[in-house]
Amino acid sequence: MLLFIVLSNTAFHLWRSAYGPSGWQPVTGGWLDHAVQFAMITALDLRVYPLFAFLFGYGMMQLFLRLTATGAGERDAVRILRRRSLLLIVIGLAHSTLLMAGDIVGYYGLLSLALGAFFLRRSDRALKWWIAIGAAQLVLVSAQPVIAALLQGKLGSLGDAGADPGAAAYGAGEGSWFAAAGIRLTTGLFVTFTAAPFSLIGGGYVIFLLGFWAARRRILEEPGRHLPLLRRTAVLGIAVGWLGALPAALAHVGALDVPDDAQSETGALTVLRELTGYGAGLGYVAVVALFVHWWSGRPARAGTKAAVAVSAISAVGKRSPSSYLAHSLLFAPLLAAWGLGIGAHLTSATMALFAVGVWLVTVAGAHAFERRGWRGPVEAVLRRLMYR
Repeated sequence: MLLFIVLSNTAFHLWRSAYGPSGWQPVTGGWLDHAVQFAMITALDLRVYPLFAFLFGYGMMQLFLRLTATGAGERDAVRILRRRSLLLIVIGLAHSTLLMAGDIVGYYGLLSLALGAFFLRRSDRALKWWIAIGAAQLVLVSAQPVIAALLQGKLGSLGDAGADPGAAAYGAGEGSWFAAAGIRLTTGLFVTFTAAPFSLIGGGYVIFLLGFWAARRRILEEPGRHLPLLRRTAVLGIAVGWLGALPAALAHVGALDVPDDAQSETGALTVLRELTGYGAGLGYVAVVALFVHWWSGRPARAGTKAAVAVSAISAVGKRSPSSYLAHSLLFAPLLAAWGLGIGAHLTSATMALFAVGVWLVTVAGAHAFERRGWRGPVEAVLRRLMYR
């Protein structure tokens, strides 16, 4: 997940590039850059955040069940998780102000604050009803205008290609750190206190509740008991996600003639990508669960390169908040105009290589922490403040 996130966060660091109608992916560069842009639009953009939301909800329910199993009352467990959500909002706003405007920790902190209060103690039947209600909200609020535009043959009736590029909201091209911080704070406040509540209204919380439901069934801890479900989710989810993004990817590289407004951030193709991204996110989770099941059934290979790699990536998962924030510590000062400004000299392809390198640095760091038995610094602080 963190590798996908660091890759999806690369585009807005290319602050000297010309952006396409969507306002996110550049249109500059050679054939290799266009290939990377095509892959990003198809497989990563608007696909990673649903994956994160599902795992966030799953982990939250895991923690709730663990607390109640060890003797904490349900109200006490909810109170601890409420404190955690508030801490995440604070961390997210600090992160967006200091380094990276597109922070998602604060966004999901606010969602977890609301959803945890209402759904952690609800029955499975209630969860299923609200998952169905959320899916209906997604269709009515988001999908209905797109379906109407497609049926009428008026793709250009939605969206505004003349709007400022969304990447500008990250302030990476600002030469002054203080000016960039002001932009980032504005964006962070919008993402946390406007986009998150709208997600509740529009049904985006459904992926979060699916994480609650899956955690109660221990689907990721015991994938062998759920293989048919995981296989169907992997195949159908990824197929839906990639096919839903294909028109936008083809239009971006010039292989499909679509009005610019339809490709814009509020256009029909972007909405279609966002809706089908839920399927891709769930599909990615299922693929990882299937891999874990396959790996656990192999003969012991302690000490082999493959075993060390799996152990190192697992160590990142145990320290995901620290690793996520470390991305920005490495990205922002090196790439932004107020820092070394390297982002001005990179392209989509070279930026993707840079992102993979940053991720590998966090893998090496997490592995070193694991070998010494250390928690990540953010996890240590969260634990101390959560449990006081």
